[in-house]
Amino acid sequence: MQQLLSGLLRNRKAVIGAVILLLIIIAAFAAPLLSQYSPTARVGRPHQPPSLEHWLGTTRVGRDVFTQLIYGARTSLAVGFGAGLMITLIGTVLGIIAGYKGGVIDEVINFFTNMVLVVPNLPLLLVLAAFIGQASPLVIAVILGLTSWAWGVRVTRAETLSIRQKDFIKSAEMLGEPSWRIMAFEIFPNLISIVGINFIGSVIFAVIAEATLEFLGLGDPNTVSWGIMLYNAQNASALSVGAWWDLLSPCIALALLGLSLALINFAIDEIANPRLRTGGRLGRWAALVQAGEGRL
Repeated sequence: MQQLLSGLLRNRKAVIGAVILLLIIIAAFAAPLLSQYSPTARVGRPHQPPSLEHWLGTTRVGRDVFTQLIYGARTSLAVGFGAGLMITLIGTVLGIIAGYKGGVIDEVINFFTNMVLVVPNLPLLLVLAAFIGQASPLVIAVILGLTSWAWGVRVTRAETLSIRQKDFIKSAEMLGEPSWRIMAFEIFPNLISIVGINFIGSVIFAVIAEATLEFLGLGDPNTVSWGIMLYNAQNASALSVGAWWDLLSPCIALALLGLSLALINFAIDEIANPRLRTGGRLGRWAALVQAGEGRL
């Protein structure tokens, strides 16, 4: 864990991604301090362009876009991290148990994992959300968490099968360590990088999936989130009437959040897999090229 944290602090991608993510989180928590308006109150004329009074303009019903953006970040972050935590927890626990225990337990877990993997995820989400109706953010997070864990189980199981053959695992078994302790204190610490990558990827997927479901009209229109903002902007024909700020604001916010998480994910992957660390090699290659040009 210390090696992972120190590596992240030295990694440029991780630092940039963490700064962007931290700014989004601060804006979400400090929303009442950053805006004097309510996200659901009509505070201006319909589709009023950006100004000093309304930094990102207003919506079709006169709501402040900037206020909705920072309040909507709360919902999108809560769904993303909540569903991501659920997906990672289920995938990690089942993957470690299947990889270490083997036998019938492994076969049963693999059966359900393959069954979930066979069903296309997005159509399944659409069917479930449509069956429920106007799903709240909490319901969307639970649906995502219960239908998207299979990939994490497969990856964690594969890594566990490799680790269980190590000498320190054999030594712990010979000393009579119980299985739960071996899985929790011997195997799991060696899967931190894989778990981190799985968690960040799950958060990205959950945020995009929630925005997609709400954009398609399957979310609760009474909530304030980036997906609902896109849904309302589409219904108001924002681009057709020239109100680009109404549609682009949540799009840019989603892109920035995805970029920050992707940069952190790439950084964790580079630390876990040294063969992906190309920064130093590229720097040495550039120095050699410059030296060769100087001789010429």
